This record gives sequence, structure tokens and C-alpha cells, in this order.
Amino acid sequence: MTNNRGVLWDLDGVVVNTGEFHYQAWSLVLPEYGLPVTRETFQATFGMNNVGVLTTLYGPTLAPELVAEIGDRKEEAFRQAMRGHVQALPGVLDWLARLKAHGVPQALATSAPPANIDVMLDELGLWSYFDAVLSGSDLPGKPDPTLFLKAAGEIGVPPERCVVVEDAVAGVEAAKRAGMRCIAVTTTNPADILTEADVIVERLDALPLDSFEVLWDAREL
Repeated sequence: MTNNRGVLWDLDGVVVNTGEFHYQAWSLVLPEYGLPVTRETFQATFGMNNVGVLTTLYGPTLAPELVAEIGDRKEEAFRQAMRGHVQALPGVLDWLARLKAHGVPQALATSAPPANIDVMLDELGLWSYFDAVLSGSDLPGKPDPTLFLKAAGEIGVPPERCVVVEDAVAGVEAAKRAGMRCIAVTTTNPADILTEADVIVERLDALPLDSFEVLWDAREL
């Protein structure tokens, strides 16, 4: 069965503002391996999975085993920093409930590893809103469109009938490469580098109520 419209949500920086927790975790772990990190380089890789972050920052010379070890340690530090401090960003709960009430299939499509997803969705009680929850930690990282295309398949919606909600440059690019419309939130990046998105808002409680309808209708044949 194919649905006529769907919404794909990123997690970090869209549903939950986790940027500072990620930066703290990278800043704690990377120096132990003699790897430098600055807020600027962190910002440039936000939205990528750990393999993408480490490859982008330090090239392909790190052994896969070391990449996995660093990634695992970083995520454990991230979860420790985050527990008890998780809050949904403004407007998120209203939009999740509104879309669910209208029968719109929704998927969570995030680069975060499954353990991080579990912590955040458990603490916020959001599982019931999503028809599919996908981690891209073992998939090609954004801006590769694989994760979004897989999420669209999971909820039975053609890519051209999906709207992605993102905050990262890599995520917006992935959405567009998947042939999807995209709403970008300026939680993590300024509007002037998110211009590939169809709609850009500072926060989701400022998103006009007809925004998803307008983007879906733009795909009507």
C-alpha cells in the first residue's frame, strides 16, 4: 500500500537540541587520541554519522577499528551528558501530534546510533508518533540520500511525496538528492547556508500551518 504523503524527521537539532552535548563529547574524546577539534570543524560536520565526521576531519588514514573505537567512546560520552537533559525543541510536539491526527505517516531518519535514539525517544515519550525509526549509523552518511530513501520505503511513500525536516547542510543536501522537499530549521546552522531547502524557519513553532500542504501540493502532477 502506497501512501500519498509523508514526513521524515531528522533527530539531532530538529526534534532535540543536542548540538552542545555532541560537541562536549567530541571535545572530551578526540584529544585523548591526539586529534584536534574546534567548534568550527565540529559545526561543518554536524549531521554526519561518526564515520563521516572522522573521515571528513582527519582523512581516510584512520584505521576502521580506530574509527569504530573512537565513535563508540564518543557516543557513550554523549549519552552520559544528555541523560536527564533531553528537551524537545519548540513546536516539535505540536507538529508530531498534528500530522499523526491527520493520518500522515512519519519516520525518524537520523544518523544517530540506535542507543542514542532509544535514550532520546524514551525520555521524551515519542515512539508512538513514528511509523518507522531508522538509524543511518551503518549506512552511507548524509549527504548520501540512502537513509531518506530507505525511510520513505519503510512508510510506503514515494520519495517525491515526502517532506524532510532537517537542520544540517548535509541533511538538506541528502533530502534534495533523494528528490524530496525539505524544511530546514536554523537550530544548528544559519539560514544563509541552508538555502538549498524549500522552507527555512528559525523554529518549528514559527512554521506556517499550511507549510507541509504547500510542499506536498508542489509535487502534484
